[in-house]
Amino acid sequence: MSHEGIATRSVMRSVAFLGASALAVSVLAGCSDPDPAGKPLAGQDIAPAARAEIADGGTLHWAVDAVPETLNTFQSDADAATTRIAQAALPSMFRFDAAGRPERNPAYLESAKVVETEPKQVVLYKLNQQAVWSDGREIGAADFAAQWRALSGKDSAYWTARNAGYDRIEKIQRGDNDLEVRVTFGQPYADWRSLFSPLYPKEVMGTPDAFNDGARRKLKVSAGPFVVKQIDRKSGEVLLTRNPRWWGERAKLKEIVLRAVPRDERAAALAAGDLDLAEVDPAAAKRIALAAPPRPQSPSAGGSATPLMGPERRSLTPAQKRDKARFRGFEVRKSLEPAYTQLALNGGEGPLADERVRRGVARALDREELAKLVLSPLGLPAEPVGSHLALSGQAAYADNSGAIGGQDTAEAQALLADAGWVPGGPVEERKKGEKAAGSEADKPKKGSGSEKSEKDSKKDSKKDSEKESGKKGDKDSEKESGKKADKDSAKDSEGGDDGTYIVGEDNKADGDEGEHLAQDGKQYGSKQLPQGGVPGAYAPQGTAAPAGAAVRPLAKDGKALTLRFVVPQGEGSQSLRTVADRIGIMLERVGIRTVISKVSDESYFKDHIASGQYDLALYSWPTSAYPATDARPIYAKPVPAADGSLNVEQNYTRVGTDQVDQLFDQAVATLDESESRSLIRKADSRIWAAAGSIPLYQRPQLTAARTNIANAGAFGFGTPLYEDMGFLKKGSGAPAPSSQR
Repeated sequence: MSHEGIATRSVMRSVAFLGASALAVSVLAGCSDPDPAGKPLAGQDIAPAARAEIADGGTLHWAVDAVPETLNTFQSDADAATTRIAQAALPSMFRFDAAGRPERNPAYLESAKVVETEPKQVVLYKLNQQAVWSDGREIGAADFAAQWRALSGKDSAYWTARNAGYDRIEKIQRGDNDLEVRVTFGQPYADWRSLFSPLYPKEVMGTPDAFNDGARRKLKVSAGPFVVKQIDRKSGEVLLTRNPRWWGERAKLKEIVLRAVPRDERAAALAAGDLDLAEVDPAAAKRIALAAPPRPQSPSAGGSATPLMGPERRSLTPAQKRDKARFRGFEVRKSLEPAYTQLALNGGEGPLADERVRRGVARALDREELAKLVLSPLGLPAEPVGSHLALSGQAAYADNSGAIGGQDTAEAQALLADAGWVPGGPVEERKKGEKAAGSEADKPKKGSGSEKSEKDSKKDSKKDSEKESGKKGDKDSEKESGKKADKDSAKDSEGGDDGTYIVGEDNKADGDEGEHLAQDGKQYGSKQLPQGGVPGAYAPQGTAAPAGAAVRPLAKDGKALTLRFVVPQGEGSQSLRTVADRIGIMLERVGIRTVISKVSDESYFKDHIASGQYDLALYSWPTSAYPATDARPIYAKPVPAADGSLNVEQNYTRVGTDQVDQLFDQAVATLDESESRSLIRKADSRIWAAAGSIPLYQRPQLTAARTNIANAGAFGFGTPLYEDMGFLKKGSGAPAPSSQR
């Protein structure tokens, strides 16, 4: 799943130089552990409280990135706010526990299980007899059938973003009574629990017009603890109010206001009292954390209760003292998102089309160092991610990184030498205007958004830089964007006017990690990330570039091995640039040069990642409790389309194998859960071995919350329980709810 993250439910390789025995050892090692899934590295941080301790009433003002364009989670432009509304207002047959594993939602289901496997798989749902839509109608088989027909993929009039799983259903029938729903599958489907969550009423799913347009701006009928009362696009607010027909525990909050506030404005909105709960970037989190002493670590929080590293509280600067006063009554709650940041290696063309080169890059990386760079300053567990398909605590997780091996400079150089890249080889002098990178992927293609010449790019970048300096208005800013910036200014602006620099050249990358707060507040390529969350981290003040002996650059056929590393240039993506610089230094140690190319946030994913205009890139994938369904499009082998183009689905590294596809197909078709997990882990080992993407670290999740808000904050893997959120009763030692001001 920052320029990171692809929607969990909307997605989410033959190895020539890894012996079969080595791969088998890795797989067996992962499966020999009685529970290789382990536990989540960090638990939820939501200030849990019993319902009896929570006041009745109040309005929670909760920040979102934008008012959603649609309330239909099955449409392509659904986003995290769409998911948040659906969780509060619509049925979900299954939700996720704190370890990211699906559990039956008792508000809607008495039970759900596979009752037949031969000749066809049949799942019997027994619904809660009190479950009704907000118009009073019982939730039943007609709603299940309408959703199946809309999402089956058989009627192109429905503009659906996905149909995985629904396309395997053969029929849906009423059971022995109105509270039973029988779902018969034409093909076995291991991830059947992923279906009907959320469930929309037949009024939404019943016709193409209702599906395509009817649920974009409003939900006339819903069935959750809250209903959508009003959407005000002018003011940027969505109002959720208690559902008077809700049969479960009555919602503690009277209202929830989802307010669209840009991430860089949230700290000010919190200080002004306009927000009660907001995902924030690390820079803001560090400021807010000054106002509240660290809370005692709860048993469920794992390492997440470790304090944010920051200034000594007894020696604050005047600005920090002002922040401490401004944010009094707030605290930072933190966990790890169900998503990870990866290094993507474009295997479609250029040097990285050779698997030996990709594997050489992988063996040059110290993933533990990169995880510490991002997570340690936040007081979060800094462990590298060991799987492409699950995270620690999720059922399918196992550390399969042994399939490629850890950091080993000698092995990296041996792999590169085997591919013909040798140190100090002759390099042809480049002609005027020729690109420095040794990859075909660096050459602009028509319509790619990257057709500008180097000169034009410099002009545009200079204009952007001058525009930025005009906004800031101070002398330092003008110095950073000037033509004759000195060495220090070059460091601050990360490499010059054109946004491109070569790691190690003029020491432009040295020390960069320590001079900036690292933050990546957007999710590139993301339509929705169910638990939302703000990623990012800051590097320790004064971090120096790692030492390393100079290595002669590698060359082949007269060309140096130089890879174009594309990164977003926005303020919210500093951690990605920090990590990219550190990776560039690691690659330089084995003789690979990287050209860091900063591009606009708007074009980063569409014009570079999705179109293949990069060699190296950083972005995130969310993980899912259903990897056999959700992860397959990310790692499926690209196939030629009818028009001659390459259909990559969501496999933007363009690296895949028939074997991985077969393992996914087998995993999704077996109803033996243990066997399915084993197949997923085998697929992951082979994905590691192909080295198309290298998982680095789990993304941090930081939420600023009023100290008197209970059962809300950094949710981690878990699904929020909206009916239990609220403000602690007066006399509990917390400030009064903002809604009562």
